[in-house]
Formats: sequence, C-alpha cells, structure tokens
Amino acid sequence: MSPALRRQGLAIVATLATAYVASHFFRASNVTIGLDLMRDLDIGPEALGALTGAFFFGFSAMQIPCGFFFDRYGPRRTVSGMLLLAVAGAALFTLAPSWPLLLTGRALMGAGFGVMLIGTMVVISRWFPPDRFSTLSGIVLSIGLMGNLLATTPLAWGTEQIGWRGVFAIVVVFSAIAALAVWLIVRDAPPGHPFLERKAESPAEMLRGLGEVLRNPALPYILTLNFCNYACTFTVQGLWGGPFLREVHGLSRIDSGNVLLVAVIAYQVGMLVFGPLDRLLDTRKWIAIGGTSAIVAILGTLALWGQPPLWLAIGAIVAIGFLSASSTMVMTHGRGIFPDRLIGRGMATMNTSVMLGVGCMQTLSGIILGAFAPLADGARSETAYRTLFGFMCLVLLAALSVYGRAADIKPSDELRDRQAGRR
Repeated sequence: MSPALRRQGLAIVATLATAYVASHFFRASNVTIGLDLMRDLDIGPEALGALTGAFFFGFSAMQIPCGFFFDRYGPRRTVSGMLLLAVAGAALFTLAPSWPLLLTGRALMGAGFGVMLIGTMVVISRWFPPDRFSTLSGIVLSIGLMGNLLATTPLAWGTEQIGWRGVFAIVVVFSAIAALAVWLIVRDAPPGHPFLERKAESPAEMLRGLGEVLRNPALPYILTLNFCNYACTFTVQGLWGGPFLREVHGLSRIDSGNVLLVAVIAYQVGMLVFGPLDRLLDTRKWIAIGGTSAIVAILGTLALWGQPPLWLAIGAIVAIGFLSASSTMVMTHGRGIFPDRLIGRGMATMNTSVMLGVGCMQTLSGIILGAFAPLADGARSETAYRTLFGFMCLVLLAALSVYGRAADIKPSDELRDRQAGRR
C-alpha cells in the first residue's frame, strides 16, 4: 500500500473512532447518573438495570442485519445511516419525561450505535494487513473510550451545573456532526480491493453465508467467553461501580466519578498494552485466558472480603478497567476464524454475543441487587454487592472452562496463510 493510501486509511479509521466516542459516552453514562435516574424517575435497581441493558439489547439486535449490510452495501452507507437512528434515540432519551420513553430512546441508541465497532473493524480488515488488526482495533477502542471518560467526572460535574439532560443535548449534537463526517470521509476499501469488484450476493446467498458462519466449529467456544467477559466487566464499569462506591464506601458523585475516570484511563492503557501482545507473544487464546483469570481473582476478592478498605475497592475497580481490555483479544481470536468474504457477518455474530451478554448481565444484576431489602436510607447493602460480584466470578469461571477448548489462531499462522493466498 502506498503512503498516500495508508494516510487515507488512517484518516478513515480516525473518523470512525471519533464517532465511536458518542457510543461509549451513552452506554457508560448510567454508571455516573444511575442514582440520579432512580431518584428522578422513582425507580428501583431492577428498572435501572433494565434501562441500562436496553442499550445493549438494541445493540445486539442490529448486529446480524448490519453484518448483511456491511457485506452488501459497505460500512460507509451502513454506519452513516444507522448513526442517524442513534441521534434520534439520543434526542428522545434526552427529552423523555418518563421511564418507558427513556427505555425506548436508549434501545434506539443501542441499535444505531451498534454498527460502529464492527463497521470500523471491517474497514481495518480491508485497509490494513491482518497483523495490524489487533493494534489498530485497540487504538480505535482507546479513542472511543474518551466517551467513557466524558461519562465519569465531566458528566458528574456537568450534571451539577446544567443537569444530565443538558449534557446529553451537547453529545446529541456531536453525534449528528459525526454522522455527517462518516458520510464525507469514510470509504469502504482501498482501490483494487476485491470488495469493490464484488458481485452482490442475493438474499439467499447472504443467508447461506450466515449459516456458514454459524456452523464454524470453533465459534461456540469463542462465543462463550465473548458473551461473558465484557458483560461482567462492563456491569461494574458501566453500571454498578459508581453506586457501589457511593452506597457502600460513602463517596460523593464527583469522587466516585474520579475513580471511574481513572478506571477508564486504565482501560485505555490496557487497550494499548493488550493490542500488540498477540504479535509479540504469537498467541491470542492465552492472552484472553490470562486477562480473564485476573478479573476472576479480583471479583472473587470483592465477593469474599467483607468490609474491605476503600483503597482495595478503588484498586479493584481500576484494575478491572485495565483488564477489561482483554476482551478485545477474544474478538481478535474470533475474527481469525472467518474468511474475508464473511468478515461482516462473522464479526457481527461475534459482537452480537458481546452486547447480548452485557444486556443480559446488566438486567440480571438489577434483579440480584433488587432481591435484597434496601437499607434505611434506601441504599443497597454491601452484602447485595458482594453477592453480585460473586455471581459474576462464577460466570467467568464457567466461561473459561468452555473457551479453553478452542484452538488458538496465531498471527504467524494468519500471515503465512495470507502470503500463500489462502485467505
């Protein structure tokens, strides 16, 4: 690839990564304003869990359809169009006066933003060689996590100044501008790429391709950890980490936001650390297992240690933030089992399991916490949170036992296949 095309590819990826910031802001915002939503709407943890999970159910519902769209119409038209749906959902959420409308708006946001990650990964796959996929994906996720940063201390501060609706309105405008930028800058593939010369598949052929993806013998093992890893870590990072610090350890909204801010920075650092590890260590499976095992140890500690000191709780949340980056290695492992002609549908299937897992876990987490009677001041007890942490620990242990049966897909093997013209 010429330097000019490489620069164009980087500009395209940077545009998509910038748009991805809004997705991360909206999906993570409830960890900071969750208690405010419960107070403003007079709802309990079950309703908050359902409201937060609605984003991910909408997100997961669009993965398979968008996989078809990516392979047939390309990322440019698919992403820019679906971003408009996300803008509509975000505007509804911002203006909604009641829980049902908030739920609808959040589900529409999830559906619209659901194309961002896979669309970007498809673009990376077509503009860059496979041994750069993990590194560039890590960079994209690190940029996207600026949205998570904005959803911590800045959102807490902005909520105190102009209310959470005022802050959301600003991000709605940003999202609309991002949709326009994607349409103007993004291109589906570099000149001469087979995608540009493809013969469009019929609906029957596309369905057969999806069937080929689902019949891949390696897929069930990888999907199991894909379903559970990010679901557990983001239930801490994106929903209950802030309330845990405020209700159990007495931190203020701003102080808990500061801890979550550091955790997001740790996640960004983790993306940059985990991203190139597969090329350095020539493995993906064992990096994913190592990172997930460390998360299991942290959740187990929070579950078993009664009345832990504040430094331990803060350190655990920050460490989970860093180790959350290991989930990208599971996705990279999964990408390696699909040929290029199925990359859109294959990655969409992978991401469906990720986001469906988050939606299920966040909804279930609200039910778990809601099963415990609140304290006199209405807060959840430490026992309730310890039960939740213990449950997620057991879920990840079960997922690891299944994922361990998957064969590794090494970067050196992919490079050899590419050079031999087999992929």
